[in-house]
Amino acid sequence: MIASIQLLLWPLLALVLYKIVLAIATTYRHAQAASKRGCKPPPTFPTQDPLGIIDVVRLIQSNNAGRLPEFLKERLDIMSRQEGRSVFTFQTHIARNWLLWTIDPKNIQALLATQFRDFELGPIRFGTFSPLLGNGIFSSDGKQWEHSRALLRPQFVRDQVSDLGLEERHVQNMLRALPVKSDGWTETIDLQPLNFNLTIDSASEFLLGESVNCQLSALAGKVDSLDAGSKANADFVAAFENSQDMIAKAFRLNDWYSLAITKEFRATSKVCHDYIDRIVEKRLNEQSEKRLEAGEKEKYVFLDKLAEATQDPIEIRDQVLSILHQDVLRKLRETIIEEFGTYKSTDKITFSSLKSCQYLQWCMNETLRLFPTVPVNSRRSVRDTTIPRGGGPDGLSPVFVPKGTEVNYSVYAMHHNKDLWGPDAEEFKPERWNGKKPGFEYLPFNGGPRICLGQQFALTEAGYVTVRLLQRFDQFDNSAMDGLHHGWYLTLTGRPKYGVKLRMHAANED
Repeated sequence: MIASIQLLLWPLLALVLYKIVLAIATTYRHAQAASKRGCKPPPTFPTQDPLGIIDVVRLIQSNNAGRLPEFLKERLDIMSRQEGRSVFTFQTHIARNWLLWTIDPKNIQALLATQFRDFELGPIRFGTFSPLLGNGIFSSDGKQWEHSRALLRPQFVRDQVSDLGLEERHVQNMLRALPVKSDGWTETIDLQPLNFNLTIDSASEFLLGESVNCQLSALAGKVDSLDAGSKANADFVAAFENSQDMIAKAFRLNDWYSLAITKEFRATSKVCHDYIDRIVEKRLNEQSEKRLEAGEKEKYVFLDKLAEATQDPIEIRDQVLSILHQDVLRKLRETIIEEFGTYKSTDKITFSSLKSCQYLQWCMNETLRLFPTVPVNSRRSVRDTTIPRGGGPDGLSPVFVPKGTEVNYSVYAMHHNKDLWGPDAEEFKPERWNGKKPGFEYLPFNGGPRICLGQQFALTEAGYVTVRLLQRFDQFDNSAMDGLHHGWYLTLTGRPKYGVKLRMHAANED
């Protein structure tokens, strides 16, 4: 019996010894490689948990409380107090892995642009995104990513983006959900789902030439009373949003993401796939020269396009209307009426005039600074490499990044950093954009080769809808939001956790 136990223990002991020797050898190799490159280690976040499990729990708790971006910013504040200087880069241990965190614009520029080939999205990103989006632009790297991006790029050229007649049709459907009472005010209503439905409608028509018309489905009443086509549209929109939520939950588990790839996640993604399959089949029937096997690829391309096109304009409009100070709102409305006229006419609203409306652009820029649509992002190194700064006592030495290391960057914390944006970094001040041409310290749409293809679509749609709302309404009462802090609800992007509940007063056209 004892002999049998000993026979079993020897392989286990050998494995443990192998792991120890491997860890020592790897640490030595990394130290040698770092020394040759002139690298120094960054400061380490203090923790009493060698496995980093407590940090994962705290991260999930902060997200559930709608405070994840602030939670990450607070960690930088802790590091700055520990080091007695402003810390822009540090390392931490989470779920068996050493991770790097940075808000240094030079480091982020290296990740996204100057050292683009040294970093990728990585297997965790693919594993969490692929149940919904397949091997597309949001989950792939290398040649597959280049191919997916090439398929998407033509959809977002200026001629396509500047069709504001399409936007106006869907804005009118949204306004039907905002009836004005006899006293000139609407009921208090949450604009967030209205914005979501509007953007899904306009994006689907923009991308396919056929809208899913989820606004009309919502106007029709309860889903149970809808016809089959409208119910399918409503089911798709709900499934698409739920799938993104499940992606985010899986991604936050890091190496343990597979625990969140549940039957429910796959079933919800299948609702999206089946809906797109029907659209693809219709298109293939209309263009019989296309091969049938193109259908699967077309499905994921459309879902990529939809994800690319819908999220940013929703978040921009939601945040603009939820945080504007009354004096800023009055000034913005006065500017809009002066440059675009009243609600009766849309003649002066063009792609060019929206871009040249300075104060409108400042307000959107400032909104994206304080509330970036993707507040946290990451890359994973594909080889032993470095990032330019963050090491040593002064934080100015390069940092060695071993192959397979995850480098996280917090756009939110960078946008709120007083060293980068001044002592008023936490304040909403559109005028700060007067003459300002930021670099990588301002990153609302990512940067480098992976910069958001839908950037101009997002800004154009957000600007157009903001103009039309401020032409239609002249007062906004957000007292229904009193007592609520600005919480975050994070899926693929961020949005206000508690919605955008407003009561609006119709403008007098006389």
